[in-house]
Amino acid sequence: MPLIALTGGIASGKSTIARRLAEHGAVIVDADQIVRDVQSPGSPVLARISEAFGAAVIAPDGSLDRAALGAKVFGHPDHLAQLNAIVHPAVREESQRRFDAALADDAKAVVVYDVPLLVEARVDDPWDLIVVAHAPAALRRQRLVDLRGMDESAAQDRIDAQVSDDRRLAIADVVIDTSDTLERTLEQTDALWERINEK
Repeated sequence: MPLIALTGGIASGKSTIARRLAEHGAVIVDADQIVRDVQSPGSPVLARISEAFGAAVIAPDGSLDRAALGAKVFGHPDHLAQLNAIVHPAVREESQRRFDAALADDAKAVVVYDVPLLVEARVDDPWDLIVVAHAPAALRRQRLVDLRGMDESAAQDRIDAQVSDDRRLAIADVVIDTSDTLERTLEQTDALWERINEK
């Protein structure tokens, strides 16, 4: 079972690459979805977040108020580190469970871990391949403004909260440049799939 880490900064096009790999037959394990799952209402992780950051980060329906939490952590490295210390261990445990489940289902499965915070949390894990989706920070900021409705300051805070492009690119086995057309991104992803299946 090849285990591939797919990472990239916010708005780098990582999800586009993951969707294409899924079309080819890869099993995608989505770290962002796991984060949502481990922070679900009633979970121990959500309780610890509430203890650390206050009841204001919990919505009236008992779910996490992501905007309220984001306002407390983005732009505040010490708060972000505190949040990561709560969330990352639970995400690691659940992601490993999903890797093992994919392997049990199909020993030859290609498993792709779609993970934005690879450098920050899991760079030393035994990946068969590390793939980095890359676009310049200015373009990613514009995507956040145009596609997600953020103001420029909030978009920049999100980018600044992640590691630098240089640190991300330094760990890459494969870089997919997502700054060009969608077609070009998909061509590079198709070439990656061929490379994976040559092994």
